[in-house]
Amino acid sequence: MSGKLEQYRAGVIETPATNLAWNLYGEGLENVGRDGRPLAEAVPEIGPDDLLARVDACGLCFSDIKVIKQGGAHPRLFNRDLANDPTVLGHEVAMTVVQVGENLQGQYKVGDRFVIQADIYYHGVNLAFGYMIKGGLQQFVRLGDEVLRGDDGCYLIPVKADMGYAEAALAEPWACVVRAYRDTRRRALKQGGKAWVVWLPEASAANVALGGMDTPTYPGTVVVSNCPEQLLSALRNLTSIGGIRLVEAPGTDYDAVAAANAPDGFDEIFVVGNDVEAIEQLAGHLGKDAVMTILADRPLARPASIDVGKVHYAAQQYVASSPGRPLGGYAHPRPLKLLKDGTCWICGAGGPMGQMHVQLAVEASDGPRLIVATDIDNERLALLPERFGAAAAKRGCRLVTLNPKDLGEGFEAELSKLAPDGFDDVVCLVPVPAVIGQCSRFLGKRGVLNIFAGVPIGTMADLDLNAVIEKGVRYFGSSGSDIADLKKTLSMAEQGELSPNMAVAAIGGIEAVKDGLQAVMEARFPGKTVIYPQLTGLPLTALSDLGDVLPEVAAKLAPGHVWTREAEVALLENFLGDARS
Repeated sequence: MSGKLEQYRAGVIETPATNLAWNLYGEGLENVGRDGRPLAEAVPEIGPDDLLARVDACGLCFSDIKVIKQGGAHPRLFNRDLANDPTVLGHEVAMTVVQVGENLQGQYKVGDRFVIQADIYYHGVNLAFGYMIKGGLQQFVRLGDEVLRGDDGCYLIPVKADMGYAEAALAEPWACVVRAYRDTRRRALKQGGKAWVVWLPEASAANVALGGMDTPTYPGTVVVSNCPEQLLSALRNLTSIGGIRLVEAPGTDYDAVAAANAPDGFDEIFVVGNDVEAIEQLAGHLGKDAVMTILADRPLARPASIDVGKVHYAAQQYVASSPGRPLGGYAHPRPLKLLKDGTCWICGAGGPMGQMHVQLAVEASDGPRLIVATDIDNERLALLPERFGAAAAKRGCRLVTLNPKDLGEGFEAELSKLAPDGFDDVVCLVPVPAVIGQCSRFLGKRGVLNIFAGVPIGTMADLDLNAVIEKGVRYFGSSGSDIADLKKTLSMAEQGELSPNMAVAAIGGIEAVKDGLQAVMEARFPGKTVIYPQLTGLPLTALSDLGDVLPEVAAKLAPGHVWTREAEVALLENFLGDARS
């Protein structure tokens, strides 16, 4: 390693005169930067309680594209006037401290390395990094109160000195994958919440019994609609526990009942009966982190149209239980972790995040014995066995790739052949309602469907709720990550349990940001694009083409054009004369 690179890693730099930044001035790719270039701004000045950090690497994410398409109307920008108050995208960031405010001298030092948990809350408001707070598609960032002293404390996570910049930056998207298998579901009634018990007209009298009510928590309000006297009497007796308020709201105008008693949605809805139209209507009145329990003694007539955007973003759950045991759906759910020696289907496996899910499933020492990876892009599918086939063979698991477009009507038959009893785990990364509904039909007993694709709230899909009733399957949504997930991911990377670098598909310097965002928009690369903001003159380059551009860097790649720490060192040494050092 050269002396210049050692100095660079130590963060010992002379403060430059300018900071190249890709401001976002409104919706549309044409509003990223000015005339296709970053703006040369003054380097941010820091106060006594601030840090100045150098952005070493920034991964590009499809979430950035969502902001570009929506502009200030994006939910995380709160209708910000970007034309007059632009932001800077980029939330997958590795950074090095280069200046420390005088009041923080004992807490931080020049050369400290961090990644940032982007989902920042400050005084109860979401001020996400790369959204409301200017992010990593620039060379330097000021870190102030929101980041250092936010509602959850400090949102910076330390990084060890020997970790690569790209692999540190990609810990953030990897944390979202790790979070997908960490069980955060509520397993009891919400303390002090609002519950609604609805008896549908065709419900069988066999459901009248009220047993298994031992629970550590109780709602504050229970609304009941059309319950028979026997059940109503039992509920009245129950209200003596913990001061529960009972509200009797007869009739079938469910919208009016909800508006009067829980305009922001119920925390629990218990539906007795199998009227699928009523279940669909009632589902619209679930709140955030809510649970609907279906108590039915016979199947529903058809799949139910469910807002899968709320399953994904609002963490809504659908469970079922036997008649007379209303809390059975909360008890002992199967963990979200991929079932050991089980069967797993990853739908949409060819994209950057899909490949991460495949990698995690393949490399897990207690992972599934069968992994079916599907995608409609044959070129991307072909990369999966190339990259992960050896690891799968070493662990003794079977990795199968299928293209549903090529198989046509035979696709579902092939899935059934591979997993005749259904899959234990299905991860859906395809934001298409019909595909999500299809995934729900291929779950086995106690299977778990993770709706990982970021489908907007209001997206309706036909889900097989009979599988919930008869087989105890779970539909779950995973969105984002938190500080604990990011720490866990960094720990896994540091211990060699996963390699974030395997996700890198293309690299570029600061001028390549707009081309990189265009490539993400077009899904041009079968993996992540990483920008090195300190490097100038490095065009957007696929790792597969690196030999034609930087052969000395390409020589350090692992087989299959996989990015490595050694390749990154060679890259930085090559460009260090252009890097700010």
